[in-house]
Amino acid sequence: MEEIKIQSDAPTGEPIRVLVGFPGSGLVGSIALQYMVDQMKCVHIGNVTSKYFPAVAMMMNGLVNVPVRFYEKDSFLMIVADVPIHPMICYEVANGILDWLGNYQVEEIVILAGIITNEPGKRVFGVATDEGTLKKAEEFCEILPMGSISGIAGSFLSECKLRGLPAIGLLGETVNTPDPRASASVVTVLNNIYNLEIDIAPLLEQATEIEAMMQKVAEQVQQAETMPKKEHLPMYG
Repeated sequence: MEEIKIQSDAPTGEPIRVLVGFPGSGLVGSIALQYMVDQMKCVHIGNVTSKYFPAVAMMMNGLVNVPVRFYEKDSFLMIVADVPIHPMICYEVANGILDWLGNYQVEEIVILAGIITNEPGKRVFGVATDEGTLKKAEEFCEILPMGSISGIAGSFLSECKLRGLPAIGLLGETVNTPDPRASASVVTVLNNIYNLEIDIAPLLEQATEIEAMMQKVAEQVQQAETMPKKEHLPMYG
């Protein structure tokens, strides 16, 4: 598709399992997948660009990264994004990537995302495009009985359903702030499904640091709100 440009080497581990993580609620998917890429020492093989993406270049340790990247390790292909995708182009992005994947043998696609609930826990909810794939996930997460999935995650899952591609959605329970703890729960489910051995301890430490920082900010805000206000003296003239 002209709107979406993909420049990538071919995956070498066919049939491939595709993991997709884009920014969304709590940044659950993008945090989880970038963490896995780092821990598994995946190889960067390609990039996705579009005139509809935000005009931004991501940097890490002085090096510029394209905001949407492809990595691989063994039979896994990871699609990691650092920028949110506007709802108006979610369809184009999902279809452009799936069209490219159509050149290769795909075993299944796993979409990682967050879901906002009114509960304090860090459960992981699962959905799938067919009964067989759902059974693969239901042993390790709670099945979402009803609802809707919006944004790029919903576009990927809907299009996989239409194309007959086996796909799983793993939705980490989160609040709408960066939530490494929810991401760690999603990584744990992936460990169980695929017999991976990714250590989530560093990710939980990151969560503790973020929570401590947020608590400090909250205390500063509360302190500012309770400070005595200056009295307005009457004016005479």
